[in-house]
Amino acid sequence: MGDILSQLLGGFATAGTPINLLWALAGCALGTAIGVLPGLGPAVTVAMLLPITGQVEPTASMIFFAGIYYGAMYGGSTTSILLNTPGETGTMVTALEGFKMAKHGRAGAALATSAIGSFVAGTIATVLVTLFAPILADFAVQLGPPEYFCLMLLAFTTVSSVLGQSALRGLAALFLGISLGLVGIDQITGQVRYTAGILEFMDGVEVVLVAVGLFAVTEALYNALYEGRMQTAMNHLNKVHMTRGEWRRSWPAWLRGTAIGFPFGTIPAGGTEIPTFLSYATERKLADAEARQQFGTTGAIEGVAGPEAANNAAVTGTLVPLLTLGIPTSVTAAILLSALQNYGINAGPQLFQTSSALVWALIASLYIGNVMLLVLNLPLVGLWVKLLKIPRPQLYAGIMIFATVGVYGMRQSAFDLYLMLGIGLLGVLMRRFDFPAAPVIVGLILGPLAEAQMRNALSIGEGNWLIFVQRPMSLILLLVVLAVLVVPRLLARRQAMAAA
Repeated sequence: MGDILSQLLGGFATAGTPINLLWALAGCALGTAIGVLPGLGPAVTVAMLLPITGQVEPTASMIFFAGIYYGAMYGGSTTSILLNTPGETGTMVTALEGFKMAKHGRAGAALATSAIGSFVAGTIATVLVTLFAPILADFAVQLGPPEYFCLMLLAFTTVSSVLGQSALRGLAALFLGISLGLVGIDQITGQVRYTAGILEFMDGVEVVLVAVGLFAVTEALYNALYEGRMQTAMNHLNKVHMTRGEWRRSWPAWLRGTAIGFPFGTIPAGGTEIPTFLSYATERKLADAEARQQFGTTGAIEGVAGPEAANNAAVTGTLVPLLTLGIPTSVTAAILLSALQNYGINAGPQLFQTSSALVWALIASLYIGNVMLLVLNLPLVGLWVKLLKIPRPQLYAGIMIFATVGVYGMRQSAFDLYLMLGIGLLGVLMRRFDFPAAPVIVGLILGPLAEAQMRNALSIGEGNWLIFVQRPMSLILLLVVLAVLVVPRLLARRQAMAAA
């Protein structure tokens, strides 16, 4: 413990130099701005800046990239809450309750719990990285394809049964997402499937495109078609900060979100999407009577606090396998790994010995960056919510322009714009008939991953499906899946019998 503390203090001495502080501030500010823009993720940004930072000292460069990475997670929540336009796939869940809070005059509280929750989760996760990185990485590397498949099955069942008014509608939306996720080239055989002869589908369907279509475009079209005459402007903001009651409801959600998000960051099981959806499902299940009425209607603050904490904890957790094993568990982590390799530094078990100064300066910069992001974001809450004073027709026209520019910027493809509009119209129908949109995104992201892990598991078991119950961890996960499906229905039946 003493050795870790002395090395961390050395890291603070390196990260605290004026030039490194400037790099951290630049990375946090740029990351926040990138998170606001749909389509431009931290992975794209870091990849574009790799050649430019090639001449920069390695420690400063990695501090800068890390600032962009977790800064983007902060920024992505802003447009999710205010405009129902997720800047990042990890902030899609934030839009579910955050935008409803904004529509009912509580945007300030949603933005505040998002910023503070991100700070709390990021700081706790950084402490865990400092203390337990090698132990957690050793555990994560023991999981195989059967465990990963069962983990994704748990995410499927949890999300489809919790989101929406009907489990059947949730499952229908989930299978729609899985179907979209299977379009393109088979990951294992390389065979083209379900493209209908359209060349643009060869690379699959972009997650950000579907997210923007289902959330932002659907919101604009639905309001134009069904709510345009009912209300001419968003509800005015009544406060910028959280009340005492909102603080009381937020802090347990921050801690639960951190506990869910950090372990997922350490394993290659779908990035920030699974923990954010699981956190949302957990908060909805544990909500008291007051919060339960707000979920899906006026917006429950727990539905913002938990997922935002899980999101940032998962991002910090990706550094565990990256630094200790050289295994990237997200696209951005893979690009960070290539950045290290550009400097001739090999990530892995020996990194803490061969490049100790760089590693501990990077970990120290996470503490500094979290404080910087809180200082940058909290004063801007009042500025961001001024967006809600824009009259509704102009606001939704702006959302459509924003979404169009973001989606077109991904591949410069007119086909993507038509697809985005088509998905937006589908989203209007889903919303009209009360089908939840979130399971579509879960299926799209995790469907191909679950398929690959299932096929790999069956290869290990030589075609024997018993492989999923022969391994202790996968068996436990399957029992949890069964409990998620059966227990709520048994409890509902018991309550109905008691009432009768």
